Amino acid sequence: MTPRILFGGLFHETHTFLPQPTRWADFNVTLGEAILAKAGDESPTDGFLGVARSHGWTVVPTIDARATPSGPVEDAVFERFWVEFEPRARVALAAGIDAIYLVLHGAMATATIEDVEGEVLARVRALPGAATLPIFGVLDLHGNISARFCALANGFVAYRKNPHTDAKAAAARAAELLQRCLTTGRVPRMNWCRVPLIWAPPGTGTQNDPMRALTQLAAEAEAAGPEVWAYNVFGGFSFADTAETGVTLSTVSDAGLAAVRPHLERGAQLAWALRDRAIVHYPPVDEVLARIGPAPRGPVLLVEPADNIGGGAPGDGTGILRAMLAHGVARGLVAINDPHAVTRLADVAIGGVARVAVGGRDWSLDAGPVDLDVTVVSRSDGRFQLEDVHSHMASMSGTSIAMGPCTVVRHAGITILLTSRKTPPFDLGQYRSQGVEPKAFDLIGVKAAIAHRQAYDPIATASYFVDTPGPCSSNLATFPFRRLRHPVCPLDPITTPDFIIS
Repeated sequence: MTPRILFGGLFHETHTFLPQPTRWADFNVTLGEAILAKAGDESPTDGFLGVARSHGWTVVPTIDARATPSGPVEDAVFERFWVEFEPRARVALAAGIDAIYLVLHGAMATATIEDVEGEVLARVRALPGAATLPIFGVLDLHGNISARFCALANGFVAYRKNPHTDAKAAAARAAELLQRCLTTGRVPRMNWCRVPLIWAPPGTGTQNDPMRALTQLAAEAEAAGPEVWAYNVFGGFSFADTAETGVTLSTVSDAGLAAVRPHLERGAQLAWALRDRAIVHYPPVDEVLARIGPAPRGPVLLVEPADNIGGGAPGDGTGILRAMLAHGVARGLVAINDPHAVTRLADVAIGGVARVAVGGRDWSLDAGPVDLDVTVVSRSDGRFQLEDVHSHMASMSGTSIAMGPCTVVRHAGITILLTSRKTPPFDLGQYRSQGVEPKAFDLIGVKAAIAHRQAYDPIATASYFVDTPGPCSSNLATFPFRRLRHPVCPLDPITTPDFIIS
């Protein structure tokens, strides 16, 4: 008999310290049968659909809602998701369902719900007919995963790479584990380990330790024997003020806690031993530009994690722009999210000159907008297709990207791409779709932490991480945590760590 799999998705990485809320209108929402059209878009949903096709499953789609990382999600957003999901799920469950598959993030929070993913599973389990169904799915490795979530789940798999070039593959892997469950009749459980660590996003790149060593350990645990179906390493999302924020590990296994505890303990001990390698400090951008000199052989990247769009920042910081102007950079390139500036320039002819205030509106510690006389180079609707279908961006939005109305302007030696919708710099198609070739510039400002590397490292002659004002600072001691569970390193002195395993 053909397995019937209920599918749903709710995906958001929530920066709880930002003042701007995330509303329902900020989500890209696909309902019902329209979800099946996501096949081929290289997203995690596509990864699931591909496996479903290969095994002949009947997919019963409900809702797939996702938004770019941003501020606290309004409670009404979660309730709207549930209003769309619940009736579809109830009908499907009444007709008969063999399992449930969910695409989630792991670090979503609303004004009153710190652990949205745990709440999703709790509500799903409470539906008639769902209490004992296998629930599988995929998670971002930046999830702040709770013991509650793991106790309610059966087989979630996390991305193993940052940049997230394996998001689709991770989703497919989780779906294959679901097939294993259906074929063998063995239903796994998830076990969980909290390590008292909190790491800023730049410390969670998987090309370097500690994440490199941890992901290797995870792969070795999976290869050691059949009892570990999957081993997940979550670097956590540090810009979330929740009790669950921080580094966690989890396993998918049908062998029980006693069998996987040694694997979790080894992972926790390794994370603790390598903890200092995740702590990063960056010099001021002016200091770096002074060191580079006036005529670098480019492109040289100036990476500013503090305005990391992929971490929820507004992407309108002026730190690098101001520094380029102050140092007289001759061929500089930056992208700034500023719908106000785009609107201000809407009636200026191509080649025309106008004065406009650029950026600096959405973060209180920024120096504010920069008033510039700019020449309008081009404008567009801001739509483009990813050049690299394995881009980190595909894990968030698929391959079709919308930056909103855009205007490219030039001031002195600086070219500025102004967008109306903040767009992480994870694919060079962002610029090339606007007629701008990044390789033609000496200096490029990049509002990211890690995920830009897949696109930008191959064209860069050098890369410098710089300190600028922004809400994604790597100095976590500057954030007013209130809900975070203490003690946690490096915010608190810890001599002997307590690894909580369940």
